[in-house]
Amino acid sequence: MNLGFSFYIGFRYWRARKANAFASFITFFAVSGIFLGVAALIIVSSVMNGLEAQLKDRILGAVPQLTLVSEQGFADWQDTTQRVLKQHHDIKGMVPSATTQAMVQSVNNIHAVQVLGIYPEHEQGLSQVMSHSFDGAFAALTPGSYQIVLGRQLAMTLGVSVGERIRVLSGDGVVYSPLGPVPSQRKFTVAGIFEMGSQVDANLAYVHYQDLRRLMRKNPDQVNELRAYLSDPFDAPVLAQQITAQFQTHANLEQNGGKEQGADSITVVDWRQQFGHLFSAVKMEKNMMSLMLSLIIAVAAFNIVSALVMMVVDKTTDVAVLKTQGLTTQSVMAIFIVQGGLNAVLGLLSGTLAGIVVTLNINSILNAIGISVLGAGQTLPASISVTQIGVIVVGTLFVTLAATLYPAYTAAKVQPATALRYE
Repeated sequence: MNLGFSFYIGFRYWRARKANAFASFITFFAVSGIFLGVAALIIVSSVMNGLEAQLKDRILGAVPQLTLVSEQGFADWQDTTQRVLKQHHDIKGMVPSATTQAMVQSVNNIHAVQVLGIYPEHEQGLSQVMSHSFDGAFAALTPGSYQIVLGRQLAMTLGVSVGERIRVLSGDGVVYSPLGPVPSQRKFTVAGIFEMGSQVDANLAYVHYQDLRRLMRKNPDQVNELRAYLSDPFDAPVLAQQITAQFQTHANLEQNGGKEQGADSITVVDWRQQFGHLFSAVKMEKNMMSLMLSLIIAVAAFNIVSALVMMVVDKTTDVAVLKTQGLTTQSVMAIFIVQGGLNAVLGLLSGTLAGIVVTLNINSILNAIGISVLGAGQTLPASISVTQIGVIVVGTLFVTLAATLYPAYTAAKVQPATALRYE
């Protein structure tokens, strides 16, 4: 098969002015469809990536991403931390943590929250919440001070500001009296406000680790939970399985060595218990949007089929003459594959370029035409993924080139004697 000759003829057919105006229109429509489909797919996918990354930072940056829980308490939490960090380099750090579901009550309102007990000095360089707080609020969290840091939306719901006192009632540490169960409660002073720009601002509060343990009526010096900060929170499910297997192996070795299985018998939980449904919904929405936009490319591929079939009918005599000159069936197919492929490549390259340019300047474009998608003062996040663009390009090429096979095969079946009978 002479590929060079087939490419030359296919290129001449592609750039020649077509006598059939309808075929020209179909070809233009096919190229435009690929252009719009690829550009829209890149833009929408990038925006969805940006929204997902923003949710990951604003929500998973505040809540526990991965937690190691020991009911008996860690005999030496520093040693446990070193063992985990040594084998799992995707974990940035581990700190003692305590968690309880509680009600916070002010003079004006009452609201359910998740209260996290932390050591502020261990959280430095790990917690994103600390960098989103006002006036160094976390520095006020010292043992015995009973200070609390609230999310901005929570503080607005309660109608409190810094310096005011609120009551925290915990379901942990309930005592039973003749009048029934009495929750553990304590008054805390609002030390500061943080703002992550997500739903955690309305449902999360921070206090010192020892203060929360006392509120829960537990030993303030014992560590039952270790909170892990991950380089990528989406790695939590895999890391949870690996850490669980690591501690099971360690426990088995201790038993085989004649030691009892002790305090390092742990369970591992991750953020999916709280927010798995939210990110599953985002992922499903992203996949459905990609599927719908991919249909534009599929329709454009069918238009390529239509345009090539018309071209085959128009060039039947030319094909017959070329076959009488010795052109093989494969070479004839290559001519029309090249012609259809050039249309696909033209739409693909222009669509990819347009998609990337629009994505990089999407907020400027929206501002110029006066559209605010997220509301005044908010910018639309966009994150271009090279891998995703690569998949779009390869997938589009595969679909469009596959669409050229049937017209090319039809042209290759032309019989010179039949086609030239009346010429």
